[in-house]
Amino acid sequence: MAGDVNRGFSIRPMTDFDLPAVMELERSMFPDDAWSEDMMSAELGEPTRHYFVAVRSGGDGGGEGEGPVVAYGGLRAAAPFGNVQTVAVDRAWWGRGVASALVVRMLTEAYSRAVDEVDLEVRSDNPRARELYRRFGFADVGIKRGYYRDGADAIAMRCSAPAAAIAGTRGGEQGEALEFGDSAEPAGDDEENA
Repeated sequence: MAGDVNRGFSIRPMTDFDLPAVMELERSMFPDDAWSEDMMSAELGEPTRHYFVAVRSGGDGGGEGEGPVVAYGGLRAAAPFGNVQTVAVDRAWWGRGVASALVVRMLTEAYSRAVDEVDLEVRSDNPRARELYRRFGFADVGIKRGYYRDGADAIAMRCSAPAAAIAGTRGGEQGEALEFGDSAEPAGDDEENA
């Protein structure tokens, strides 16, 4: 299990067992854009999808010695391209480096799967998330007008060198991260998505 137990959490692959807690967090963070449990479950079954959870260190959670799920993130990786599907962190855990740890884990996964570019969409009204992604080498590459269900624009971002983006993060050189709840779900794809 990867993560920073000194900060009170660890990161591991998401399983079906995690879905109830993940869906509770999904609905809390994205009340207007929440994915359905069926959609999230289907994502876990796709070979190009790689989802991770951050769990509080200590008992009463999913696995032995684990606490509850405090964050999750998902990556689509089909070499040479990847896409951060979603990232959400429980507000009580903002400012503890959880989002940074998830981004590092997803970029590491992307690199291990020969992904050369990782894209994502982030709400234009979420400067904390945008700044976090910039810290990991993501740059703005476009605007998607009205992308989210509520009409908000998305900023398309791209990391063209996942290996370089994670190279400086080993051992915490990246510093304390900004925490956020943001999603990469597009608006209007179907009734459940976005």
